[in-house]
Order: sequence, then C-alpha cells, then structure tokens
Amino acid sequence: MRGTPVKCRFCGKEDIFKFLELGTMALANSFLNERQLQLGKEPTHPLDVFFCEQCGLVQIGHVVSPDELFTDYIYFSATSDLVHRHASSLAESFQRRFSLNKDSRVVEIASNDGTVLQYFKKTGVQTLGVEPAANIAKVAIESGIETVNEFFNEATAQAVRERYGAADVILGRHVFAHVPEIHGFVKGLKTLLAEKGAVAIEAPYLIDFVENNEFDTVYHEHYSYLSVRAMSYLFNLYGMELFDVERVAIHGGSIIYFIGHRGAHPVSANVAELVAAEQAKGLGSKETYREFALRTAAIKHDLMKLLTELKESGKRIAAYGAPAKGNTLLNYCGITTDLVEYTVDKSPYKQNLYTPGTHLPVLHPDRLVQDMPDYVLLLAWNFADEILQQQQVYRDRGGKFILPIPAVRIIE
Repeated sequence: MRGTPVKCRFCGKEDIFKFLELGTMALANSFLNERQLQLGKEPTHPLDVFFCEQCGLVQIGHVVSPDELFTDYIYFSATSDLVHRHASSLAESFQRRFSLNKDSRVVEIASNDGTVLQYFKKTGVQTLGVEPAANIAKVAIESGIETVNEFFNEATAQAVRERYGAADVILGRHVFAHVPEIHGFVKGLKTLLAEKGAVAIEAPYLIDFVENNEFDTVYHEHYSYLSVRAMSYLFNLYGMELFDVERVAIHGGSIIYFIGHRGAHPVSANVAELVAAEQAKGLGSKETYREFALRTAAIKHDLMKLLTELKESGKRIAAYGAPAKGNTLLNYCGITTDLVEYTVDKSPYKQNLYTPGTHLPVLHPDRLVQDMPDYVLLLAWNFADEILQQQQVYRDRGGKFILPIPAVRIIE
C-alpha cells in the first residue's frame, strides 16, 4: 500500500520521486550506553530518499524533530585534525576574499565546539557562534568563543542582530542540509546579513554524492542533498542570489555556496558553469537516481560477500570510526558483531558506547595495534588519508583496511 505523498522541502511540489529505500533505522548519532543496550529500546524511523524534478533537490522523506536529533549531540569538531586544517584555511581565505578586519563580525551557525571560529578569532575579527546543542555550546563558551545556545531561525537572527549587529560573514558548515524547515532558516540569513555581507554555506555536493555513490551520507539529520541548481532556486525566492561557488575536498567532496543580497556582489561564471555541469551529468534525470540505487545495492552485496568470506576463513574483522555515515552503512547492510567485533574512534565522547542499531562496542584506536584484527572496515572513509597515516604501525604489522565507498576494495 502506498504511503503519504512526500512534498518537496524547497519548492513544495507534491508526490516527488522516491528512488532509494535504506530501511528503518535508529538515529545515526544516538549511541547507547550499557544500560540502554540492556533495555533494548531504540526509536527507529524510515530512511527513504526522493528527487524533485521541479527544483532539483534530493531529500529524505521522513522528518525527525530537530529537538530529538540535536539538543544533546555527540559530534565534536575538535577530534579531527583535518577539520583543524580546513578551518585554518577558511579563516585565511575569507579574510582575503572579504577584506575582514577588527570591525568585521563573523557568525557561525551550528558552530559546534568553536573549533572553526577559533581560527577566525586568531585573525582578529569579532566572532559569534549559534549552536543548538547545550552540551557542545558549553564546551565552546568554556574555550572562549561567545556562543548563543539556540536553533537558528528568523526569530534567533533578529535577536542576534539587535544585540550584536549585522553579520559581515555568516558561515554554515555542514548545517544547511540538517534543517527541516528551510524557509525560516533562509529568512534568518536574510535578516542577519549586512547589506554587503556574504553567507558561506559548506555542504556535501550532489555531484560527488552521485558519482561516488555516497549513500552512507544519508541519515535522518541530513534532510537535503544540495546542488547549485536547487540552491539558486531557493535563495532567489527571498531576494538573494548565489554569487560564487567553490568546490572543496573535505567530507568526500563538498562545495561552498557564497550568497548575498541580490545585486550586492558580482556573480561569478562559476555558478552557471556548475549548473551546466550538473545538467550534463544527468542530475536532473530520474534515471540517474535509479542507477544510483542499483549501485548502492551492489555495494551492499559486495561488502557482505567479502566480510562473510573473510569470517568463514577464520579472519578477525574490526572497524575504524563511529561516524553517522558509518551507522547508515552498518544498518543498511545488517553488519553486527557476528561479522565485525568492534569499532574504534578518536572521540572520547563515543568510546565505551555502542553503535545505534548494530551495537558494535566503540573503543579507543589504540585497540587495533594491541589486538591486531586481520582486517579493519573503514567507516570514516572520508578521512581515509588521515586515518591510514595514523594507523601505519597496524598496517606495517600486516593489518589491512577495507574501504566500502565508492566501491568495495582492500588496502594493505
């Protein structure tokens, strides 16, 4: 029996095209402690992916309340060396691009533990974070980054502007796709942004998502999967425009959308070029997404076949990383402790907990060299270079890594 038609989050079109069903899953960042594991009660939600032909947005259909997802959160930016390097690069490039000085104000939305704003603060600009997770906002404040502990919307933007003034730069790194009621969010950006200011939204890019078959980046926190076409459509509704775009390598392939009030900035040719590239790569066609679903099923088949064969031959398998994307992959494939004994992660906030749905114990990374499993499934594949370098001793002793995306392969 057909379910309720899904309406597009950007343009409102009804009954959009469903192309991928990943199953019913626990929330990707809802790790369990020992007591919760014993209780055996985990909320689960369907995880289906849709494409809107009218505006080009790819999106999930089932919306989980942001209060359930983000009020108490477990991801901290500071645990990744790559995030630190990227933040330093952003601060330097934005200072040059927008001529930022001591009178300039940079506001970061979903500022997490303040890691990124620390680098902007070092350049001498005024900084402010807006972070909904109380536990994480507290860490940021304690580290010296002034932070407003609220969800960002039009009302929050108005309050921030009245207290601190307009923002010369509004930075949103990997938050825009996490917003269910996107129109209120965009109205907030318009309200807070100075007349000649710029919004910089960094997000995973739909071209990379499709070409690399990054199905594991689908989870309930990621409501939207963004393209230049879709973002142009949305901001044009509110008298704003994309004036530049910049592709960056972080998180498996991302893009920074630069947005201003209409007419405030000259529009780069990069915008039209990427819209044309998206069209040429078939991102406006249902067939592209049908093929994506077939490749996703093939990755599941190949990975399960490899893990099962290794296990049956007496090999021991662990995993590296406990990212949200890893939990999508584990749950979609049905990988439990029958195949993978445990995973390891640098974040002390995840250690000694259990992955949602599949219940792999999360241990310290030192466990790999101490224990020497034969193979390690790299769940945090977007940090592959960093992790493979960190685990050189494990590799030198004969340990092998399995990378699942974009295709299953073994790295020795």
